[in-house]
Order: sequence, then structure tokens, then C-alpha cells
Amino acid sequence: MNEDIDFEEVRVIVDVPGASDEMLGVMSSASALAEAKQRELDLVVMSAASSPPVCKIVSYDKYRFAQEKKKKEQAKNVKASELKELKMSYKIGDHDFDVRRKRAVKFLGQGDKVKFSILFKGREIAHTDVGKEVMTRMAETLEECGTVDSPPRVMGRQMIMMITPKKVVK
Repeated sequence: MNEDIDFEEVRVIVDVPGASDEMLGVMSSASALAEAKQRELDLVVMSAASSPPVCKIVSYDKYRFAQEKKKKEQAKNVKASELKELKMSYKIGDHDFDVRRKRAVKFLGQGDKVKFSILFKGREIAHTDVGKEVMTRMAETLEECGTVDSPPRVMGRQMIMMITPKKVVK
């Protein structure tokens, strides 16, 4: 910005409020800085990689405010995927199974990962094979909207399976 610009020649653009930018052309850095000071504005490098580098005569405070506002908008539009957990039982009924499936389809449609878990209490740990069947049945019903990230596995008294959403090609 201003005196920190160390290029011999620069392409200069002037910010015109309420209209499109005005091109002043290629000139030396010193004359571009003099033009900026005459207008009581700042000389800011827009693109240092181009040949010659592009500089803009603009109010730096307004420029910085616009850049921060643009960054916030971009950050707002990016949604991080969350991990949603759905708990089931190894002896789950058909209706409850359908409720969990519908919730999983909704979560996967929103781009969230879904973690299914079955907690075995007491002697139920002897029926991990039945729990695995429930998990694989759920994975098969969700094939069109998600892929199995980690297959059903027992960790202590809990069986866990992760499903990630499929990428939608637009």
C-alpha cells in the first residue's frame, strides 16, 4: 500500500463510487502514488502476479471493510458437516427402524455424517450377531443416499457404524 509498492510500472485503476472503475493506464509507481495523494486516497496493489502489476486508487478503509464483509459472507455459505447419532436396539421394531431410517435420510440429505449405535446391556452382549444384522439392514436401506464409512464393529458394550453422505453431482 502507498509507499510500500516497489514496482517500476503499474497499471492503475481508480475506484469511482456508484459507477464502474476507471482505467488510468500504465504509469510509474511514483506518478501513480502522486495521483492517489492528489485525490486524497490510497494506492493498493490488487494483483501483483500480472504484468504489469495492477493497483487501484481507493479509500483503504472502505476497501478493507468490503474485503472483510466478503470473507464473512463466504464463511457463512460454507457449512461444515456435523456428526449426527442415531441410537437403536438389537431388538428394534419395524416402525422404530423406519423412523431411524427417515431421520438418517434427512441428515444425509443435509450433508451430515450419521453414526448408528446399539448399546448392549447385561447379557445382551451375547447377541452381537443380531445387532450386526440390524446394522447391515440399515446400511442396505440407505445405499442410495449414503455410503458406509466404517462397517459395524463392537467397541466394549456398544456396536457402532458410520455412514457418510454420497456426493451429489450437479
